[in-house]
Amino acid sequence: MNILFVGDVVGQPGRRALDYALPKLIDRYRIDFTIVNVENAAGGFGLTVDLFGELSKMPIDVFSSGNHIWDKKEIYDSLNASDRLLRPANYPPGNPGRGWTVQPTAAGVAVGVLNLQGQVFMPANADSPFRVADEELARAGDVKVIVVDMHAEATSEKVAIGWYLDGRVSAVIGTHTHVPTADETIRPGGTAYLSDAGMTGAYEGVIGFSRERIIEKFLSQTPRSFETAKKDIRLSGAVVEVDEETGKARRIERVQVKVD
Repeated sequence: MNILFVGDVVGQPGRRALDYALPKLIDRYRIDFTIVNVENAAGGFGLTVDLFGELSKMPIDVFSSGNHIWDKKEIYDSLNASDRLLRPANYPPGNPGRGWTVQPTAAGVAVGVLNLQGQVFMPANADSPFRVADEELARAGDVKVIVVDMHAEATSEKVAIGWYLDGRVSAVIGTHTHVPTADETIRPGGTAYLSDAGMTGAYEGVIGFSRERIIEKFLSQTPRSFETAKKDIRLSGAVVEVDEETGKARRIERVQVKVD
């Protein structure tokens, strides 16, 4: 089976890229299951109820996220209500939502998706993603195909958890930095790995935002309001081919589609 993982969708440009490129990639690679990180879908910060409804009409099986999923409090009820919208599993108990789900493909194959957040250089004091991964996977039962969205800043932390979970999950794919990496590989235990899937949004700016505002902030060291960039729109992600009988990855390929 083929799984498409799409990196962080940033604002309206990212949503436009999804609308344009997602059907094409699904056809081209004969995709059976699609995972999209949507934590930046609302103007670059969080997700609204209306936008979640809009995105839910697209051919997306699971929506993953990260630290920005908490930016719009209106989405909290959706986190509780939907088993397809995830937040990182390693936030403390009592927070809305869930970080693990199992959804079927059209052919009835169960696919588990685990959303984790790193601890290094991240704004929230989340629990250990390593220990929480152990806990969640212990409850996975007979689910063979499992994909992990590791939402983290430090590449070293992503690489480490990729090794830690090798042989226990089908793929570990990083998000958060908005910069696609070129280190895709299949680990010895059969786990596909990529440090960062990159961003789905406008690449003319700085990680999806207007470069002028961010440069001003670096120069002045005082706060600036951000707005999304507008040009050089691309969808970035990865396609992973998985043996559905064993859950082992056979192949991983980075993908990027330019919209304009």
